Amino acid sequence: MEPQTFRVTRADLVRYAGASGDFNPIHWSDRVATGVGLPGVIAHGMFTMALVGRAVTAWAGAPDAVVEFSVRFSRPVPVPDTDEGTEVVVTATVKDSADDGLTKLALTATCQGEKVLSLAQAVIRKR
Repeated sequence: MEPQTFRVTRADLVRYAGASGDFNPIHWSDRVATGVGLPGVIAHGMFTMALVGRAVTAWAGAPDAVVEFSVRFSRPVPVPDTDEGTEVVVTATVKDSADDGLTKLALTATCQGEKVLSLAQAVIRKR
């Protein structure tokens, strides 16, 4: 499976905040984010999970082919205040492929070379 790369900018965080209703200032204010010990503004965890979900859906071929999907957040995704933002790279390894057409994937999401999720996995139904 080809790695999937997603660019994340501050503008994406603003759009996600509007859609989700999550206006926590750690997602838009460097002053607040660093004040609570973060490296700066960070992406919403659920936004990061959604990017991984997009990759899984692409590999599965359709949204309804995703049977199970779970992650644990292990590290924040810092998003610098630049036009380029940052990148989240999602990869998958096939862990098991059963005769019933179900395939278990071990997922990895990284930002700046650091894993941002742990225990990330999906089960997909190949068509």
